[in-house]
Amino acid sequence: MNATLSTEELIHRFYTCFDKRDWRGMLDCYQEKITFYDPVFENLTNEQVKAMWEMLLTQAKDLQMKVSNIESEDEGYGYCQWEATYTFSATGRKVVNKGKAYFKLSEGKISEHQDDFSLWKWSSQALGMPGILLGWTPVLQKKIRKKAKKSLEKFMSGK
Repeated sequence: MNATLSTEELIHRFYTCFDKRDWRGMLDCYQEKITFYDPVFENLTNEQVKAMWEMLLTQAKDLQMKVSNIESEDEGYGYCQWEATYTFSATGRKVVNKGKAYFKLSEGKISEHQDDFSLWKWSSQALGMPGILLGWTPVLQKKIRKKAKKSLEKFMSGK
């Protein structure tokens, strides 16, 4: 990848690959050493991050990803808004998840990536009534996180 991409161009490339379910292209936007955080998987590093994107995108059937308001503040930092629309495979329910992403860049690639979205809103769509009623509680959020981490571990052990 061309290291002369601007922050905005790199973020746009990342989400273009995301929309095409091109996890290898997404990983090409990352530094070798990467840290990632989101409300579901929480803190991941390096091989975990790479495996997460491969797992999510190879299993996605009808994913559509939109990105907007891509900006960079200081040199080496950028952010955007995103919207992911897909069917949650465990329940067959349609999800429209909206969030923000924050990036730190180093040597022309992403070294830190943090996604922020409402886990309660996500669980309300993905899980239906249990998510609506209990998605805001630490108990259900912990269960969601545990299941996601277990899925990632299983995926990584099968590679």
